[in-house]
Order: sequence, then C-alpha cells, then structure tokens
Amino acid sequence: MSRRILIVDDERELRELLRDQLMHRDFEVDVAESYEAALERLDADRCDAVVTDIQMRGQSGIELCEWLRANRPDVPAVVITGFGSLDTAIAAIRAGAHDFLPKPFEIEELVFRLEHALRHRSLLEEVKRLRESQGEAIDDELIGESAAMRKLRQLVVRVAASDAPVLITGETGTGKELVARAIHRRGARAGGPFVALNCAALPETLLESELFGHAKGAFTDAREARSGLFVQASGGTLFLDEIGDLAPPLQPKLLRALQERCVRPVGAAKEVPFDARLVAATNRDLAAAVEDGRFREDLYFRLDVLPVEVPPLRARGADVLLLAQHFARQLAQRTGRPALGISRAAAEKLGDYGWPGNVRELENAIERAAALADHDHILAEDLPERIRSHRKTDLLLAGDDPATLVPLEVIERSYVARVLEATAGNKTLAARILGVDRKTLYRKLGPESERTD
Repeated sequence: MSRRILIVDDERELRELLRDQLMHRDFEVDVAESYEAALERLDADRCDAVVTDIQMRGQSGIELCEWLRANRPDVPAVVITGFGSLDTAIAAIRAGAHDFLPKPFEIEELVFRLEHALRHRSLLEEVKRLRESQGEAIDDELIGESAAMRKLRQLVVRVAASDAPVLITGETGTGKELVARAIHRRGARAGGPFVALNCAALPETLLESELFGHAKGAFTDAREARSGLFVQASGGTLFLDEIGDLAPPLQPKLLRALQERCVRPVGAAKEVPFDARLVAATNRDLAAAVEDGRFREDLYFRLDVLPVEVPPLRARGADVLLLAQHFARQLAQRTGRPALGISRAAAEKLGDYGWPGNVRELENAIERAAALADHDHILAEDLPERIRSHRKTDLLLAGDDPATLVPLEVIERSYVARVLEATAGNKTLAARILGVDRKTLYRKLGPESERTD
C-alpha cells in the first residue's frame, strides 16, 4: 500500500517536525506552506493522503478539503487544528475531511488516523477496480469479484450451454433466481419466455393447475381451459423456486412430466407436449430430504443433472461493499435522487457483519439506511441496529486466566459454525466432516437450525 503524504501547514517548525516523524515511520512525505502551494504539489505529484491545518494565512484547510472533494475525491484528508471544537470538526467533515485531530496530539495518534485513511482509500480503489473489471461481463445482477463469484459465473456459462435440468442450491436470500435468469439469458433459449413459480406460495391443488393447466369444468370456477406453466414456458425456461417444498403427491407428476416431456392438464383426457428447460432452486438440503423420505430420490436425481451452488454473502469478502454501492445506485435511479456514498465507519460495519439473510438482507439494509441518511453518505448510525451493534468475536481456546476461558459448548458451537461456513451451509457435508449425523448437528446448532434448513 502506497504511503505518500502531503503536509500542509503555514508553521515551518510543525511542518518539518511532522515530516521527520512520519518519514521515520516509513511514510513518503512532501510539504506545502499554504493552500496555493498544496494545489501545486497535488497537480505535480501523486499523493495518497493529505494532513492539513485549518487556520492558515490565506485560504483555510476547510477550503482545501472542499477542493479535494471536488477534484481529488480519492485523496483523504486528515485535518489538524489548535482550535478544536465540535463546530470545527463538523465543518471539516462536511467539507470532505476524512478525519479530525485537535492539537496537541501524539504522533502515534496521527499515524493511526493516517493508516485508517489509507486503508479506506485502498478499499475504495479496490471497489473501483472490481467495478471496472466487471464492466458488462456476463450479467449485471451477478455482481462480485470474489473467488466464489468468479467460479459461479464460469459455471453459469458452462451450464447455459446445455439444455439439461439445473438444480440451484443456496441459502435464502443469496440470489438463486438471478442465477436462473442468467442461465436463461446465456443459453440458446434466451429468445423464449422465462416463467417463474414459487412452489411454496400456492396450495397443492392450485399448484397442480398452475404447472400442468386444467380443462374446462375441471373444478369450480374453471369456466375455460387453461394451459399450465410448462406449456407457457415452451421455447424458454421454467424456473421452479423452493422445489424442496413441493407436496409429495405432486412429485411423481413432476417426474413424469420431465421424463415424457408432456403434461396432463387437470381434468383433461389427453396429454399436452411442451418444450421448456427446467431450472429448479431450493434452500433445503434435498439429499437429506431424500434420506428422510420427504423427497423422491428419482425426482432428485432427475433435477440434479447440473448442480449450481450459490455462495452465501459471508463467503464473498469485499463483494459486500461492491453490492452495497450497487444497491445505493439502484435506489438513486428509482427515486431520482443522487447516489449516496458509504462512509468508512459504515463500510467497516457492513464488512464485519455476518449477513444471515445474505444479499436480500444487505439490499434491505441499504434501502433503510438511504431513507434515514440526511447527508451525502450513509453513516454507521444509519444502518440497522443489529448491524451497528455486531461485534467480531475471536474465541480464546487457551490461556492462563480462567476468567478468559469459555465453556466447551461455546467452543463446539463456534467450530460447527465455521465448518458450516466452509461448506456454504451444506449440513449433510458439514455433518460428514464433523463425524456426526444430521440430527446431532441440528441439536448442536440449536432449535433455529431445523426451521432454516
């Protein structure tokens, strides 16, 4: 990480002192005695951060911060002043300063603030680089440059080239329908319809009619014949979300439709052919459901021809900030307001949080924060309380002080959570790694696990 600093102060002794102290701590340092001299240095040389006094002869450090915000927004400024007050700090931050440090201060405090500013600058550069490298590649909605997302996009391209059934798995909120749409758009059926249905949203009787259609008079209010979604999706893709919630009586009917490539509408005597590719998705462990007798094994194998696993947000690193900025821009387009930036403190909170609700939870959090923000950046205090109050916890497994040790149950639960994270939430695989059966795994995770499986 580059560490080139420009110090701006009209007191020569302080400029020289700060330059010497920072150079001893491996910073590259240039100095300027005024606002005008600072602009000349900024035009002539690369600079990674600025340290500026507020009170100077001529134009002030506040005006320098305003110039940086307008012309070099990538260069953070740390403002120092002997006239420390809340009003001065607010004025500096509003002018675009990254941080505020009243005199007198210890040099180590300035170093700490500078390193924070440089890390923030590096993070913004990385987000910009990722956004530029992404360009218009594969699909606008499959945003992210983590290893997990690069692997997913490569898999989408390969899967799209086939016409075989696809089973998309992943936790709730990871964007499984977006992946299904990406497969459709990249495939030979892109010119046909993309028809989506949530299998958990309708009761069994209505779901059968939606999928396969019905004949006139097949049931009350069936005043005319209606084709089902399989037929409506002909030439394109039928996406069945929450396939793991499909009622047992419908499972053999779906299997037959996939095998015979035709459906029998409810109340009809004849079958109707269709030509649609099936893409299904679930947040459930279908292999475990097969073991428990809740899902037909033959249907599972018929669906799982081309498996695609969508990674949870917690496994995607810096993609969190890339997505947060994407959602902020989307919101600005919908509302006609300027897009909000994300402050350093808010970015750190977003990065530290575990995102159990995945991308959907992040989108909701950004929408809420944008609604509450009364400035041009989303601040940490604008985020939901659960994100603001979240703290990273490092588990101490050994130590000499008994007061710092934790119960075995806490250590065990933490390790189980780490294994689940490494397996992207696949409880069957996690149980195999841990050497326990799934019921034992559920018990160790607590009562919530069975409801979210």
